[in-house]
Amino acid sequence: MLRFLPALLVAFPLTAYAAGSDSSDSPPPPKCENGEVWDEKTERCAGAKESHLNDDTLYQATREYAYAGQYEAAEITLAAMSDQTDDRVLTYKGFIARKTGQMELAMDYYHRAITQNPNNLLARSYMGQGFVDAGQHGAALDQLVEIRLRGGKDLWVETALAEALLTGETTAY
Repeated sequence: MLRFLPALLVAFPLTAYAAGSDSSDSPPPPKCENGEVWDEKTERCAGAKESHLNDDTLYQATREYAYAGQYEAAEITLAAMSDQTDDRVLTYKGFIARKTGQMELAMDYYHRAITQNPNNLLARSYMGQGFVDAGQHGAALDQLVEIRLRGGKDLWVETALAEALLTGETTAY
């Protein structure tokens, strides 16, 4: 499979990172600590379970903590989201599990996220990167093809997975 990889990536060329998708730009560092969330209204850090925080705010905090490698804090903000079966929640639970060495659990979360939303390109990219980490390049390539078929060409999710396939190095985000 690996000997065919360069030809496949030429057929599906690697492109530059695209700005604009919700997963293309790295988030800023967390403004808060220990799973607290920046509250724009009060301009202070608030507990993740405070009722006035909406899921989008919690999701953004999760991204910030995950990007910073603060997985326990990211888990706290995820746990506060109202729908624990939401594919965004499942995607980040998978990401955290993968980054903490729990590959089987990560793949379960990614599968559940994709089953719920087959167009969840971020889950597909993270799953593909997990396959790269596990040396399952064919399965990773399958996810890359799915990302491209589902409109992910030229987005960060495609580029990150394609680079992982070429280099064997997965992204920290």
